[in-house]
Amino acid sequence: MNVTRYKCSVLVVDDDPGVLAILNSQLAADFEVFSACSVEHARSQLAKRSIDILLTDLSLPDESGLSLLDWVRRHSPRTYRVLLTGTVRLEDTVDAINQTQIHRLVLKPWRCEDLLQTLRATSRALLLERSHEQLLDEMRRLNLELEQRVVDRTRALETALGQLQQKNGILEKMAMSDALTGLPNRRSIELIAKKEFARRLRSPGPVAIGLVDADHFKDINTNHTLSGGDHVLTWLGQVLNESVRGTDSLGRVGGEEFMVVAASTDTAGAEVLAERLRANVARDSTSFGGNEIRMTVSVGFAVALSGSVTPYDVIREHAASALKEAKLTRNCCVIRTFGT
Repeated sequence: MNVTRYKCSVLVVDDDPGVLAILNSQLAADFEVFSACSVEHARSQLAKRSIDILLTDLSLPDESGLSLLDWVRRHSPRTYRVLLTGTVRLEDTVDAINQTQIHRLVLKPWRCEDLLQTLRATSRALLLERSHEQLLDEMRRLNLELEQRVVDRTRALETALGQLQQKNGILEKMAMSDALTGLPNRRSIELIAKKEFARRLRSPGPVAIGLVDADHFKDINTNHTLSGGDHVLTWLGQVLNESVRGTDSLGRVGGEEFMVVAASTDTAGAEVLAERLRANVARDSTSFGGNEIRMTVSVGFAVALSGSVTPYDVIREHAASALKEAKLTRNCCVIRTFGT
């Protein structure tokens, strides 16, 4: 609200037309003036519009001015109430102050300047109060907007964080997965193996590390192009993955070589697992470019029994040595055991 431009409205209530005319002429320059000659007329005026200041005489033809002031107090509490009277009794003053809670009292006959000064002060107080109310309303609105913006921003950040975590999870999975076969890559399968060997330090038990290598894979690339070679490697990864147990882990460690980590697996278990891997590949086939492709694998396993403290790197080397021996014959399995 612009205090300097807003013109307060005044409802003047008096049963004397001459008084109403004088008051209208004295107040018109500073206020928007309305008039009423009775309480009923005043209530009618108040029902039509919002009035800032009520200036009423005490003696009115239909009801007392106190009755009007009390009615305004209850039905239009934001209207400032000023009593203008020439017949002031002590009890009327007490009632005006206590019952109707008037804001100002002006005595008849009044001096124009005194009345204007009183109403101007009332107007300033009224406008200041409403200005404060507007500021408070604006502050409440801004606070609500700020709170909503914080909520929206928090929700957006939570969404962005969720998306970031999801993307990081995808990137982490990609970093730990072989792009061609979807199996764990060398880094991932070796982490699995090292964690299993670390677990054995707390809870000793047998573990087997196996290496599987495709036989004559260069012929696949030569006869069926590199695309055919990729197709065969993908197929081989699926066959091997379907051949291991749910407790085993399979990963591609490079080229046409795969690694198996078999926890809680002794020599007999490694022999069964190795033979299953070999036999399933030899039994199955795939096709590329309309041609059926069959192949075999060589398998080398190294088993660390419960009493063995041989570290992973050593077992891994022995598995590689067993695979090298198997490759001399091809399509066979070699098992080596350490510990008792």
